[in-house]
Amino acid sequence: MHTLALTAASRDIAGVTLLTIVGIEFGGWFMTRIVRGAVPMTDFQKAFARAGHAHAGVLVTLGLVTLILADAAGLDGLWGWVARLGVPASAALISAGFFFSSMGSGEVTKPNRLIWLVWLGMLALGLGVVTLGVGLLAAS
Repeated sequence: MHTLALTAASRDIAGVTLLTIVGIEFGGWFMTRIVRGAVPMTDFQKAFARAGHAHAGVLVTLGLVTLILADAAGLDGLWGWVARLGVPASAALISAGFFFSSMGSGEVTKPNRLIWLVWLGMLALGLGVVTLGVGLLAAS
């Protein structure tokens, strides 16, 4: 039987990533307030709140998986860090982009300039998964 031992970097990133789930839980509670009408929002803001919350949950989960895969591929150095941090960073950036770009009171119907955080998060996601994918294929 093979035992999986995470690298120190992956353990640290996993620990921090798991702690972010408390924030995602808070977001879920807040979403229940939004859908009950307790928080006044435009349809645009509700859609962006849903998108931010969904991306956070999915990408944090994927980020934890990528840590195991990066260790399995034996990635280290710069590429190891890119593979390990790309997806967790994208979870924070994409979610923040959806939330912050739709903030405001009144009739907010389109994203503000902070939408760039979504694009930056997508870049981090792409770099992380491509680096990890190539690393896994090279390790074969």
